[in-house]
Amino acid sequence: MDFNSQPTVAVVILNWNGRRWLEQFLPGVILHSAGADVFVADNASTDDSVDFLQQYFPEVKQIALQENFGFCEGYNQALRQVQADYYVLLNSDVEVTAGWLSPLVHLLETNPQIAACQPKIKSFHQRTHFEYAGAAGGFLDAYGYPFCRGRLFDTLEEDRGQYDEARPVFWATGACLFIRASAYWQAGGLEKEFFAHMEEIDLCWRLQNLGYQIFYHGQSTVYHVGGGTLPKANPRKTFLNFRNGAALLYKNLSDQELNRILYTRLVLDGVAAAQYFLKGQWQEVAAIWRAHRAFFAMRKTLDAARQGQPHKKPTAQLTGWYPQSVVWQYFGKGKKKFTQLDVPDSASLPA
Repeated sequence: MDFNSQPTVAVVILNWNGRRWLEQFLPGVILHSAGADVFVADNASTDDSVDFLQQYFPEVKQIALQENFGFCEGYNQALRQVQADYYVLLNSDVEVTAGWLSPLVHLLETNPQIAACQPKIKSFHQRTHFEYAGAAGGFLDAYGYPFCRGRLFDTLEEDRGQYDEARPVFWATGACLFIRASAYWQAGGLEKEFFAHMEEIDLCWRLQNLGYQIFYHGQSTVYHVGGGTLPKANPRKTFLNFRNGAALLYKNLSDQELNRILYTRLVLDGVAAAQYFLKGQWQEVAAIWRAHRAFFAMRKTLDAARQGQPHKKPTAQLTGWYPQSVVWQYFGKGKKKFTQLDVPDSASLPA
């Protein structure tokens, strides 16, 4: 798709010490993004990323940030310097494919109620299978645990065309997030207090509370390495996921549902910590303990964010909210695939 005389699209890659990923994947982004502007926003890298870009990719527009703001505020700072109708937030460790932009931009163009969307995310290292961070679109269960079509916990499905359609979801992955610039700023951008992890779920929830829809489109495919900054098994990542998981619920749940769901979730987090304890994974136990302490310490900040967006839809009105426990379905009942969960699909687009 050629975007001349069409809406303006900015592909924005946030980089932090990722020279190897830029060297590997940036040429493909440039090749397959004709008509879009490609930006690299550097989060105060200490490697030679900036010099590398200036020497080998002078056509790429660069944004230099003065410190490492993390994923969330790094993007907020960078996108304030980008003029476009649509932003594409793209991880540096993503391989794009020919025609990857067209289906998603077309989807946004045809329905102004769609604020954000994502392509099919497959594994770079196991190319027949979906990838952990996003797969075929994200959902939340009754206690705020995220899961995806094509990925329940660590079980990744093989892509056999079972999720090729376009359909509404709860959240779209931050690894490759297409979003209206106007909606991004209307919702307040990414929550800087999260730093990184689960920030896209928070943003998509706020967008749903504002009346927008979030979509997945299976006619566009990218391949994600994953763990480019932090490996999946890492105490720092555990801390961020558990802290931000509680913060996510606190910020966005309706008043009527907040205490019941939040405190059940905190108890379930304690069960997860006990499992780590039994396995002798002491660093993970400590990370969850620190995450809960950090969550309660940031309550005042979260109160301001909660009051700043007073309208909170009941979970029954949110697309992609699964009113059961995916933890129980997976570990208790042995359901390893999304299709076994009986998630309501009434919002799918007609074929």
